Amino acid sequence: MSKKDKTLKDILDCILYENPSTQDEIAEKLGITRRYVTQLLQPLVKDGTVKRAYMIDFKSYEELAESLSEYVNLRETKGNVLINDMLANMSRHVHSQLEASFSAVLEHDEDKANRALEMDYVTNNMVEKIRTSVETIVSIDQHPEFSKSLLYNEVAYDLERIGDYCGHIAKFVINEVYEIDENILKKLKKMYKTAQEMIRLSMTAFIEGKTELKKDLMEFEDSIHILQSKAINLIAEQMAESTFDEKERSNYFIYLFRVIKAFERMGDISVEIMDVSIEFHENIPRSTTPRSFRY
Repeated sequence: MSKKDKTLKDILDCILYENPSTQDEIAEKLGITRRYVTQLLQPLVKDGTVKRAYMIDFKSYEELAESLSEYVNLRETKGNVLINDMLANMSRHVHSQLEASFSAVLEHDEDKANRALEMDYVTNNMVEKIRTSVETIVSIDQHPEFSKSLLYNEVAYDLERIGDYCGHIAKFVINEVYEIDENILKKLKKMYKTAQEMIRLSMTAFIEGKTELKKDLMEFEDSIHILQSKAINLIAEQMAESTFDEKERSNYFIYLFRVIKAFERMGDISVEIMDVSIEFHENIPRSTTPRSFRY
């Protein structure tokens, strides 16, 4: 197998798993020239294997993979495995996005907050790649069991929603001139750690089929709601001691409430991902009753 084919496989893997935005980025990641990237990708762009925004058509990819068999484990090119890897990569990215957003709050660093917001563009691109890939897979294999692949879209959308709430946290730093009171910040730190753990548990359940983790997840959900209540009470005490003559101070409390709500919603979304995991791996349909009416 030629070195050229090996490089082409590396380029396709880069597109699949690292979500590059430009050919320059692909070239930099692989240590090759942009001109060489263009040369290898051009035929694949023309025949539709690689689409704009660097998305790969899985049907064409699997056909191409057969010619690159020396470097590709064909079992691992099956669409569901590739999408599983995409979701795992997206989960890691969202964890980093949340970490960056809260780090900006802790350091009250506006530059970090802006960088955290920029990470959401990658999150949105990942969702679109997964959606397009699932559509291709379902069109190839319409077996009833394989139709469960549509649930990948739901999990990707849930991760995107978590990314949106990360943006709410980052925007607090950009919109506010006040730093957070230390007592409230302690509660937010605990909510942050709890949210990160809930996201990790729910995605482990979906990707690895460890649905027994639901019990642990529900314990964390109880914790995050208790922390939310305590944080809101602390804010209420501060509001009672403050005058609302200053518009900035009033807005501070509003934006702070949004940060607390963002963590709470991340926890709720993690529970939704767990529900999807149980449906996917155990073939247990979720209740058709809307979540808001179950309790």
